[in-house]
Amino acid sequence: MGKVAFVFSGQGAQHVGMAKDFYENLKPVADLFNAAEADRPGTLAQMFEGDGTELKQTQNTQPCLYLTDLAAALALMENGIQPEGLAGFSLGEIPALAIGGAYSQIDGFHIAMHRGAAMAKAGEGQDVSMMACVKLPIEQVEELCKPYDKVFPVNYNSPVQLVVSGDKAQLEALAADVKAAKGRGLMLNVSGAFHSPYMTPAIEPFGKELAAYDVKLPEIPVYANFTAAPYEGDPKATMLEQINHPVQWVKLIRRMAEDGFDTFVECGVGNTLQKLISQILPDAKVYRVEDTATLNETLEALKA
Repeated sequence: MGKVAFVFSGQGAQHVGMAKDFYENLKPVADLFNAAEADRPGTLAQMFEGDGTELKQTQNTQPCLYLTDLAAALALMENGIQPEGLAGFSLGEIPALAIGGAYSQIDGFHIAMHRGAAMAKAGEGQDVSMMACVKLPIEQVEELCKPYDKVFPVNYNSPVQLVVSGDKAQLEALAADVKAAKGRGLMLNVSGAFHSPYMTPAIEPFGKELAAYDVKLPEIPVYANFTAAPYEGDPKATMLEQINHPVQWVKLIRRMAEDGFDTFVECGVGNTLQKLISQILPDAKVYRVEDTATLNETLEALKA
């Protein structure tokens, strides 16, 4: 077996009850979650109670998902599985950096809070959204986007899935073009045009908050969405660039494969990254951990 990487989920699959059994059964998770609740009262209620309406709001999703992603990684590490490399999709890069040692776990929670708040505010008052374009090669979708001045390719998810951000009216027009090319355009239920120039107003407020934290280069390599390469130089600058630049997930995963990674464990919610990595690297071994059942399945596979 080659090297093992933990990859951390981004927004989209969050649901009420996520990470609850880890909270109830693992002391490191309970300690982290209780510290987070003390600093941000109501966090655990957003995660474990209600109909999910509050949880869908970006300023709440990001700190709650940060905790969930971290809980899955802590569960693996409590059972003797240590990552040799790390990556996260969008918000998932924040827990990846925490596990990598760039900052403390509770500082990471605060950073996720500030990032979510800044991005939520940047999305206010804009008639924008995001759309997943599937069943077409990335290069073809890029060409289809070129006539539109307010649509931007942003999430390079797999060789046949590219998410675009931008003006809703232009996205609807692009959807018709994608359909005519025998692809599909799937509108996403999001509150902002993430990873596009529409998020530029989030950079200054997030940067001001980030300045208060000690952020080091991680001790375990963390592959950045912005560069598709391990963090180097000033980590804060890379964290800020990520907000209004594309997520280069295809290049990132291929770079990890070049660097010897052939086993990936998605930490967080759902199996989105598991599926995307399998599309990018059909021969890779890809697992996921989001609760005790999937933890046990993954431990059995890894230890075999």
